[in-house]
Amino acid sequence: MAEPANTTNGTIRNPVRLSPMQVPKASDVLANDLRERILRGEFAEGTALPPERELVTQTGMSRTTVREALRILEVQGLVRVKTGRAGGAFVEHPGEESVAQSVNLMIRGRKIRIPALLETREAIEPACARLAASARTEEDLDRLEVANDDLVAAGDLDAFLQANIDWHVGVATASHNELLTGFMLALSRAIYASTRNTQFVDAEVRATTVRAHRSVTAAIRAQDPNAAVRRMTRHVHTYAEAVLKVEERTDVDVQEG
Repeated sequence: MAEPANTTNGTIRNPVRLSPMQVPKASDVLANDLRERILRGEFAEGTALPPERELVTQTGMSRTTVREALRILEVQGLVRVKTGRAGGAFVEHPGEESVAQSVNLMIRGRKIRIPALLETREAIEPACARLAASARTEEDLDRLEVANDDLVAAGDLDAFLQANIDWHVGVATASHNELLTGFMLALSRAIYASTRNTQFVDAEVRATTVRAHRSVTAAIRAQDPNAAVRRMTRHVHTYAEAVLKVEERTDVDVQEG
């Protein structure tokens, strides 16, 4: 029910009620403005932003506000801050590492379980292999062969798992799709953390992995997308089944990096 209007000297006064307003911090306003200009491409990658003192003069904001805005952009991966005589804030454009960091945060924050990680990889990696078979370069092939050789030569578990990551990320990189590469970086790091288990990675698993990687690499080299998809699908599905049989943990603690 509306409150009755007050009448004073013949003037009707209706009660006015205002809701609390959220006023953005000055540093957020500055960071948002710079972020949009970077994302619109107004500043080329590597461009040096004006020095702090000049930004203070241009914006009329305090030095503390300017520093806080630059820290926000640095955390978001949009500027790189260097110290020293040649230091300053330099523009960086988001890439696959930005995607990987965001996905890593979600995996860790939501405690994504290993079955979901493996399901995601089964959905993504065959697509990476298909694209890689069509788009790979000689440099991409060299990267995959180095990872294959490292896999064979790996003496301990950590070396084997790192070579495994290098190969899977190498396939994604050969797809020349930055989004897929970013997702694979995050997934590979998470799966590394969850399969760092000598009970799982035994001699049989190593030998099977080496054979599967060489088979997929051969299809990518031959530019045969159908074979690449078929072999990668079989590989990641077999690997997932083996992990789920052995791995009792379902919560993944993804290491920072």
